[in-house]
Order: sequence, then structure tokens, then C-alpha cells
Amino acid sequence: MKGEFKKYAVRLTSIIQGYISSNPERTVRIRIHDGKGFITIKGAGNESGASRYEWEKEITYSEALDLIKLCEPGVIEKTRYYIPSGEFTFEVDEFSGENEGLIIAEVELKSESDIFDKPDWLGSEITGDQRYYNSSLVKNPFTRWAPNIKNT
Repeated sequence: MKGEFKKYAVRLTSIIQGYISSNPERTVRIRIHDGKGFITIKGAGNESGASRYEWEKEITYSEALDLIKLCEPGVIEKTRYYIPSGEFTFEVDEFSGENEGLIIAEVELKSESDIFDKPDWLGSEITGDQRYYNSSLVKNPFTRWAPNIKNT
């Protein structure tokens, strides 16, 4: 991020997630937020990395807690800010724990050809850069990146 974004948020939530499988071809994620649990399966991304198959199902909070115990080592902790911009809403994740200092914005488009206004606070494009996938950050946290890599 290159500017202040929090003042534009209409909602925020704390998220904790772990991975039963962090293989980029088929990730299986367990997530807890807003007192609910979710299991999500994601397939491989397309060539640009802008889209990938995703299936998600709500599970109970206690089921999510049990499944988190089965996850690979490492956990993702973040606060998500929901920021409307035109007809879209940006989801801005501010990471804590081992990924402290990392902030990533994502916007869900209807199709890759959708055009959206880029807010002034938005930073560099990282779409398709697997280093920033949460499933990669759980294995190679941002706090362990070399300073020259963090700035690319």
C-alpha cells in the first residue's frame, strides 16, 4: 500500500486460517472469522493467476477449531478491511504474526476484462505472484523475506 486505506473501510474482521493442503494445484484451507468456520478448496490458477476454481462451505466454529489442529505447521493471522470503490469492494488484508508488515489488497471481478478504478492508496500489482498466496506465506512468512525481496 502506498497510502492510508483504513479510513475508507465500511467493515473489518479478524481472520485466522490454516492449510490442510498448501499445494498450489489444490489448496484446502480452514478459516475462522466472525465466529464462523469455513472450509475452502481452491484449484490451480489460470495463466495470469487472476482466477482459479474455488469451492467453499460454512462449517461450525467447533469443527473449524478441530480441523485447524490437523493443518500443516503455521497459521495466517490478519485483519480484513472491506473498502467499496465504484461497483466493486476491495478486501485489504493487514497481516500480523509471522507476516507482520504485509498488506495486500484484492478485488473480486466478475471477469478478467472488468475495468475498475484504482484507488490512490493502492500499491504495486502482485496478481499471479505466488509468494503472496496465503498458502505460500504460511510456509515462507513475510518476516523471513530478505529486505530486497520485500521491495520488489
